[in-house]
Amino acid sequence: MVATSPYEALLRRVPVREHATPVLGTSTAWWEYGPSDAAVTLVLVHGFRGDHHGLEPVVAHLRGYRLIAPDLPGFGTSEPLVDGHDIEGYSRWLRAFVETVAPGGRAVVLGHSFGSIVAATAVADGLETPSLILVNPIAAPALAGPRGVLTRLAVFYYWVAAALPERLGFALLRNRLIVRVMSEAMAKTRERSLRAWIHAQHQLYFSGFASRRVVLEAFRASVSNDVSMVAGRIRVPTLLVAAERDDITPVTAQHRLTTLFADAELEIIPSVGHLIHYEVPEAAAGYIESFLTRRPA
Repeated sequence: MVATSPYEALLRRVPVREHATPVLGTSTAWWEYGPSDAAVTLVLVHGFRGDHHGLEPVVAHLRGYRLIAPDLPGFGTSEPLVDGHDIEGYSRWLRAFVETVAPGGRAVVLGHSFGSIVAATAVADGLETPSLILVNPIAAPALAGPRGVLTRLAVFYYWVAAALPERLGFALLRNRLIVRVMSEAMAKTRERSLRAWIHAQHQLYFSGFASRRVVLEAFRASVSNDVSMVAGRIRVPTLLVAAERDDITPVTAQHRLTTLFADAELEIIPSVGHLIHYEVPEAAAGYIESFLTRRPA
């Protein structure tokens, strides 16, 4: 039985257009939701190993905005970067992408999870934006999180995948049982239908990467960087939407991160973990809309 999205009816009401644009010598696939002439544009950067589908539940709850959601290079249907997939490469790509599809420095940038590191680094590196929004931000080194042991197991898993011959390593990275274990660990909801849909989403989109090299490089970037490393260089108003039960970054680290920005505010959503975008997208969208109303682009 196919799990049905609880946000499908809302999402069907949102106009969507698919695009592919050359950026830094490769093709970036991106989706444009909502009215193309909206007063406010948001660029949405998804997390590690996912693609643009992951943020569609948030898109479904944001009305009246132009929303641009690319697949990160090397994931989904976007081509890999030419020079490798470290955080500097992703920062260069995001700056070039935004300037190409939403020029003028008027697009608000939103990043989720690993996308929070990419977005924050790009803004720190000079990406012009009126404001920055980070959902489930990686506020501290992943190895120091509440479940650092699991992160170390992930490091070992990716090390094994790199050490095996290409075919076996690729198969390990896409192993459905491992993907399910990861999904079970991150989901906090006890609602059976929502939980089943989350697991189905991870099975559908968590293994859509271009090559073993891409996913290994991106994983190293994800555990070697965090938002706190660049927060002090960000001057624009910033919203952090964090989770009370996030296994990757504790709430205490989110409070500390907030103090590192020149101008930031923090919202903590209770009883949810690292899947705010799947479990409580309406709450996230509410905080985003409130922030954009109070701090207009």
